[in-house]
Amino acid sequence: MKIVLSSNPYRDHGLRAALEAKRILEQAGAQTVLCLPFQPKKGDRMELPKKVELTDLHTALPAADLLICFGGDGTILHAARDATLHHVPILGVNMGSMGFMAELERGELSLLAPLARGDFATEERMMLDVRVLRGNKLISQDLALNDAVISKGSMARVAEMEVLADRVPVTAVTGDGVIVATPTGSTAYSMSAGGPIVEPTSTCLIVTPVCAHQLAARAMVLDRDRIITVRLPKGNRKYLYLSIDGGKALRLGGGDRVEISRSAHCTRLVRLADRNFYQVINQKLGGLMP
Repeated sequence: MKIVLSSNPYRDHGLRAALEAKRILEQAGAQTVLCLPFQPKKGDRMELPKKVELTDLHTALPAADLLICFGGDGTILHAARDATLHHVPILGVNMGSMGFMAELERGELSLLAPLARGDFATEERMMLDVRVLRGNKLISQDLALNDAVISKGSMARVAEMEVLADRVPVTAVTGDGVIVATPTGSTAYSMSAGGPIVEPTSTCLIVTPVCAHQLAARAMVLDRDRIITVRLPKGNRKYLYLSIDGGKALRLGGGDRVEISRSAHCTRLVRLADRNFYQVINQKLGGLMP
C-alpha cells in the first residue's frame, strides 16, 4: 500500500500527528509519502520539522492507494476533488473542532495500522457538478463535496435570484443568498442557515435560502436527478459570488446562471471506527434533541 499523508501545518503543528502516523504505517509495512495540502502563503510562519522530505500532493496522488488528511473538514474538502479524480479514497484525522467528515481523532492514530494491509471499508459520498454560464458560454466548471453557495458577499444589501429545477421555477430568493448542498454538506453552512440534517450516504439535493427576507422562504430537499439552476436577474447591476466548498469566490453578474446537478463522481471516505452518523451528531453537536 502506498499511502499519502497530507497534513495541514496550521492544525498539525510541526506535522507531529502526520509523522506519528508515518511511523505506525511504515512499521506495519506501508509505503508513505508526506505532503502539504496547499502551498503556504509567502511570509507565513509555519512550524515545519527540519530534514523531512515533502512531496507535491498533485505528484503523489496518481500513484497513491490511499490519502490520509490531517486537519479539519476544510482540509478534506480541499483534497476531495483531486483525490476523487484519481480514484483515491480519503481518511480524515480530525485536528480541528467539528470534523464531521473525519474518521479518527488525534488520539486514535494506533487504529491506522490495518490500512497497511488494505484492511478497510469505504463509504461513497455524492458530489455536485457546478457550472457557471454567461449566455451560452461556459465560464467555470468544478466539483463540490459539500456545497455551492451563491451570496452577496460582505456588502450590506439584498441579493435577488431565482431557483429553478429542471427549468421550472421553484422559488425566488431575496436575502443574503442560497446554498445548494449535498447530504454530506447538510451539517455545514446549510444547517447553520436552517436547512435539514440529512444522512450523508443519501443521494439528494438540498436548497437552503440564507437570511431570506421572506416569510415563505423554506429549505427544500429535491430528487437527486434534478438539475438546479440559480439565475440572476438580467440587467442586475449587483454582483453576487459563487463559492464551492468554501473555496475562492467567483464573481457573478446579471443574467449569469449557475447550474448544479449530481455528479458522476463520488468521494470515497474510509471507515475504520465503529461509529454511525447519529453517534457523530451527538458527539459533535451535543445531540439532536435539547
